[in-house]
Amino acid sequence: MEIYIYGRHAVEEALERRPDLVLGVHLASAIAIDTDLLGTYLKQGGRADDLSKRVLAEIPKDAAHQGAVARLNADKLLIPFKDFKNSLVPTPDTSLVVLGELTDPHNVGAIIRSAAAFGVSAVLIPEHRQAPINGTVIKVSAGTAFSIPLVLVGNINSALRDLKEKGCWVYGLDMEGDAPLPSEDFRRPSVFVVGNEGKGIREKTVALCDSILTIPIHARAESLNAAAAAATVMYAWSARHASALQK
Repeated sequence: MEIYIYGRHAVEEALERRPDLVLGVHLASAIAIDTDLLGTYLKQGGRADDLSKRVLAEIPKDAAHQGAVARLNADKLLIPFKDFKNSLVPTPDTSLVVLGELTDPHNVGAIIRSAAAFGVSAVLIPEHRQAPINGTVIKVSAGTAFSIPLVLVGNINSALRDLKEKGCWVYGLDMEGDAPLPSEDFRRPSVFVVGNEGKGIREKTVALCDSILTIPIHARAESLNAAAAAATVMYAWSARHASALQK
């Protein structure tokens, strides 16, 4: 699957961290992105073209593209769960975030950015009923989607069973949970399941969770959105695993 990413920072991150994904660069001018990165990409056989109306039609009309767009092979960005599982050796400093069928690409991008910031090991993304990786996700992630493993999961429940067999403790995130976030010590390899923005976590998935985390908040707010809740939990986890921020 090919996607178009946009914005100077997103394109530069792709060229710097994952040039193997880049199928082409489209620029409004030769200085739309870092000239050293562009030069290296071109020397390696890459191609740069003018930013045409045809390319602009591939991104949102209101996108802040800053004169820079790149075409990527998104399939190579995602790691098959089987390969990831076979290479995974969980430790107490291991943490994974599982997206439970989120539909808003802004939430997906924000969660990926937070996961990268707080030393999470990988983000697991379901293949179905889920906002796909696209230009908006990459833009909102501030390019961190190229610096943290993104894992494609065919079936969330099957993946959770496999992770539990490897010794991981599965936490669901829900405002009606029974495990207050401040009381958790996260001593075991941790998996955090973030539910759908409206429906939350599916019942069959909830049944596989070892604990349901709840975040204490002020009475004037009913809840946090998915990205904010996930970021809060990831920060709490990282506060107990300072070494994860050094990797």
